[in-house]
Amino acid sequence: MKTLFDETILKNLKLKNRFFKAAVWENMATIDGHLTDKLYAVYDKAAKGGVGLILTGYAYVMKEEHPNPNMMGIYHDDFIPEHRKLTQMVHEYDTAIIMQLVYGGSMTLRNPPSPKIWGPSTVKNEMSGITPYEMAKEDIEILVDAFAKAAGRAKKAGFDGVELHGAHGYLLSQFLCPHYNKRKDEYGGSIENRVRIIAKIVEAIRRETGEEFLILIKINSEDFMSDGLTSEESITAVKILQGKGLCAVEVSGGILSDPDVMKNNLSSLRPVHNKEQESFFRAHAAKLADAVSIPVILTGGNRHIDVMEDILNKTNISYFALARPLICEPDLVKAWESGDRKSPKCISCNRCFDPDGVSCALNRRISG
Repeated sequence: MKTLFDETILKNLKLKNRFFKAAVWENMATIDGHLTDKLYAVYDKAAKGGVGLILTGYAYVMKEEHPNPNMMGIYHDDFIPEHRKLTQMVHEYDTAIIMQLVYGGSMTLRNPPSPKIWGPSTVKNEMSGITPYEMAKEDIEILVDAFAKAAGRAKKAGFDGVELHGAHGYLLSQFLCPHYNKRKDEYGGSIENRVRIIAKIVEAIRRETGEEFLILIKINSEDFMSDGLTSEESITAVKILQGKGLCAVEVSGGILSDPDVMKNNLSSLRPVHNKEQESFFRAHAAKLADAVSIPVILTGGNRHIDVMEDILNKTNISYFALARPLICEPDLVKAWESGDRKSPKCISCNRCFDPDGVSCALNRRISG
């Protein structure tokens, strides 16, 4: 019988358990993406809390754009020393750390937005109101190189790997989504074409970082749009990327900029009222885990330890990522490991996304 506290090997990386801290919007870096004492403290607390691996909040790969203010940057070598301080701190707790990389595209809350936002096609984003420029092939090559260089910096800073943010409607997710990708060239149309830009990025990162560096992707199980990425296409995309050197896949779901997705609670930010509603994307993740040979990480709505144990032993899903519960209780995994199988305090209210930086509304109310 498998347990959530099994020691496992992810490619060449030993992990002390199957729990990941999922990436979240932290809003604690400087406007230029530099780390702050506040941000170091968040990661110190997360590593101390007992997870096997931390996925950072996304770091933007190009100075010209960042989808939200006060998120981390990795677009210049100057960032390497401060990130090395972060990885050394986390590794002291026998916790691995992977940097999530992003280009936001029209999925941006930055005000004012960058002068020229890229997209696969000139399709208006319903959330931001931005209509991006359609990327020329030369732009795609620039972006591929930016991701590769960012991954190289992450490696030099001591990260155990990188994760491409290919979910939720950010640029790479838009390439996968027919609603946003209307291209008629080799980057549009079939899923084999729509995943091509990500495949090129994976190959470029592999050349930049060598064979042992971990490359993951966060991808939607489906977009939950009538003209979005389907479950079958998502599996096909992962199979293609596996052949290019992808090491693991994190499964999420939903385009956050689509009003119907948000109104109908189909995204990873949906509420959780009972155990039956937990682990939102488990069915797709289980199907994917049967179809590929790389580890599958289930994210979104993971709450109770007994539910995750049941999924672990009834499917080939390998890891479980938690976000909101660990914002509320950073030491939750350590408590579970000690034998306290308590229910998490998190009520999935989404009020953790505070303008002053991510923090639990329940804890703010108690301390206030």
